[in-house]
Amino acid sequence: MISIDNLHVEFSARPLYDHISFVINDRDRIALVGKNGAGKSTLLKIISGIQTPTSGNVTIPNGTTVGYLPQVMKIQDDTTVRDETRKAFSDTIQMGKKLEAMQQEMAERTDYESREYMDLVERFTNLHDRYMMLGGEQYEAEMERTLQGLGFSRPDLDRPTAEFSGGWRMRIELAKILLQKPDILLLDEPTNHLDIESIQWLEQYLAQSSCAVVLVSHDRAFINNVTNRTIEIVCGHIEDYKVKYNEYVVLRKERREQQLRAYENQQKEIADTKAFIERFRYQATKAVQVQQRIRQLEKIVPIEVDEVDTSALRLKFPPCLRSGDYPVICEDVEKTYQHLVFENVNLIIKRGEKVAFVGRNGEGKSTLVKCIMGEIPFGGTLKIGHNIQIGYFAQNQAQMLDDELTVFETIDRVAKGEVRLRINDILGAFMFGGEASEKKVKFLSGGERSRLAMIRLLLEPVNFLILDEPTNHLDMQSKDVLKEAIKAFDGTVIVVSHDREFLDGLVDKVYEFGGGKVREYLGGIYDWIRSHEQSKAEISQPKAKEVVETPVQNDVAQTEEPSKDDILSYAERKERNKKISKLEKSIKEVEGKIETLEKRIKELDAVLCSPEGASDMAVVSEYTSTKQVIDAETTRWEQLCEELEGLR
Repeated sequence: MISIDNLHVEFSARPLYDHISFVINDRDRIALVGKNGAGKSTLLKIISGIQTPTSGNVTIPNGTTVGYLPQVMKIQDDTTVRDETRKAFSDTIQMGKKLEAMQQEMAERTDYESREYMDLVERFTNLHDRYMMLGGEQYEAEMERTLQGLGFSRPDLDRPTAEFSGGWRMRIELAKILLQKPDILLLDEPTNHLDIESIQWLEQYLAQSSCAVVLVSHDRAFINNVTNRTIEIVCGHIEDYKVKYNEYVVLRKERREQQLRAYENQQKEIADTKAFIERFRYQATKAVQVQQRIRQLEKIVPIEVDEVDTSALRLKFPPCLRSGDYPVICEDVEKTYQHLVFENVNLIIKRGEKVAFVGRNGEGKSTLVKCIMGEIPFGGTLKIGHNIQIGYFAQNQAQMLDDELTVFETIDRVAKGEVRLRINDILGAFMFGGEASEKKVKFLSGGERSRLAMIRLLLEPVNFLILDEPTNHLDMQSKDVLKEAIKAFDGTVIVVSHDREFLDGLVDKVYEFGGGKVREYLGGIYDWIRSHEQSKAEISQPKAKEVVETPVQNDVAQTEEPSKDDILSYAERKERNKKISKLEKSIKEVEGKIETLEKRIKELDAVLCSPEGASDMAVVSEYTSTKQVIDAETTRWEQLCEELEGLR
């Protein structure tokens, strides 16, 4: 359908592509992949006609329509969501007005037998058929379905677009492009501003669509569910794989191993040839052979090996203090701006847990994180455990870096111990290898600053990580490095993210935000997705009427399960609250005792590290007995907490 022929692009005399060619066929679903800076977004701009290549051609057949969604675009803010989205149907609306005018003309004319009247009827019929093929009067319903699929509620449709954030306005632009039904869709990071539900809706939409798709995305689950072909931009050329991304990863690894073997064989051949030339250069009897070898050497085309895959690099958080067993306890926490964000939030996060905050944008995920950080006021009680050292990655974290430092200096200032010897490797894993490490922070792009802020966080000694959308500007290799580092982290983690592949295997508990409530789900992200889809299916299915004979006096149906407070009498509630207070006091006493004993253990550790202390049996005995007491107190603490949870 679309032919890219001998495309060559240069920036500052450096070739970005070196005469690449490929064809986009009908119903192709292409994932465009490659390292940051390889030219993925540039290629989409060239295909869409926004940018001109240095040489080469992009051939698009007449009548073929192209829809292009860039990462960033200027958006109008002078109308409502509904009216702005309706612009996608401008041709259909104009056609409808023309049909109305023709219909009015036919009603007013009386020359039914004339040739002009018959021509008018024929034009009206043809235009009406085309109008109905384009959806006719159904476009309003289709528009609402698309906007709701992308996360807008029905009341949102009549709100001014100026009231929405940039991410929500990008959703409006995506809806307009989808509703225009182009023959080919070019999507540059379409999931950056979507939540999990909207991403799943977009996956289904693209799967059912008849158009071709070329997309750039770092969401592995999304491109695996959408694409059937993978084009990699590497070393200025392309490699075309007719498979999904996961299969491409396997094939690419095999291909690189073949490249390495061929490269090593070629280097051996070059070395042997050079050795022969040097050995016999000045012997007259070997002059002919030497000249032959020199010509052979000149004809050798160097084998290029793809960039080294640094995803295998492993980072480990530096050691830190042991935190309290309950880093976060929320009791009836609520937050209200002009509207209610959430209320009655009751949650307990234990030490070592890795949890995800999920839900639609605007439901309060980042707001609760800010409450935990103490950045904004809130109602209710929120307790932070003892010895908590928080490492916080906010969505605007990149703006807090020192502009005057270089990339290397920024990391060198926080790196400690043996990590200092591996700074260049770590920077390379996050695409700051070579000269890029000497760039000043003020010259970095937004995505580069975010990656640098993430590396800085990875090297700080903390025992509680809070990550708010950490993967938005990370490529797949960088995400893999980050994910492995978090999995190996023995502290507590809260992740706010819509990246299913990143969360899969990382979190063991999910908190869903929605409708002013926060609900807890035990299990991983896909467990929550299955549970969520099942709940939606149950809600959408009408319940069968149950015929149950009930006494006349029970004419009020019980619609909700009574709470514990409703069942208990006043005296029982008073007794229960008394027990809760007593247990909370006991828990604090035990925690204080454990903290004191742990300090003593550290002192004994220091003594045992000395030659004199290592042979002092009294110290060894005290160390052993103190450890036993800590274990016993920890067991008692766990029992008390279980009792407390049972009462609540």
